[in-house]
Amino acid sequence: MKNLVRGGIILTIISLFVVFIYAQTKSENDLSSANDSQKQLNNKIESNIIREEVTEKNLQVSDKDKEKVTKTVSSRSTAGASRGSFTATAYCLKGRTAMGHGVRRGLIAADPRVLRLGSRINLGAGTYSGQYLVSDTGGRIKGRRLDIWMASCSEARRFGRRTVSVGVL
Repeated sequence: MKNLVRGGIILTIISLFVVFIYAQTKSENDLSSANDSQKQLNNKIESNIIREEVTEKNLQVSDKDKEKVTKTVSSRSTAGASRGSFTATAYCLKGRTAMGHGVRRGLIAADPRVLRLGSRINLGAGTYSGQYLVSDTGGRIKGRRLDIWMASCSEARRFGRRTVSVGVL
């Protein structure tokens, strides 16, 4: 009986070692494939930057009668200037934001895939226009939607839902 118990314990220990070794080699393969995909992504980004530089050089226009005029288009400089129109709603909840700030005037919630946390934006919303800090994410904030914090719930109800223009500073 003792031999049977010892054999069972030894078999269990060996099988645990096999499982750990298999799991370790499996995770190393996953990490190497993740590194390969990261390298591919970096290569795509570098090739896009090179293409932008080539198109900027190809956009040079010259006139024989006048001095040479060079027009360049840089998507990096214009991409951050204006983000377009967003749908904004107001909220009046108390608490902390995703960045750890206490809620206060000048803070908004946005989808972090569209506007990164910590971004400063210029909001065009009538009397509520001004500079705001993206400090929060909301559970229902998806895509081009914003939540603007208001001091009172009646003010938030008056604001309602509006289309606002957003420019990134």
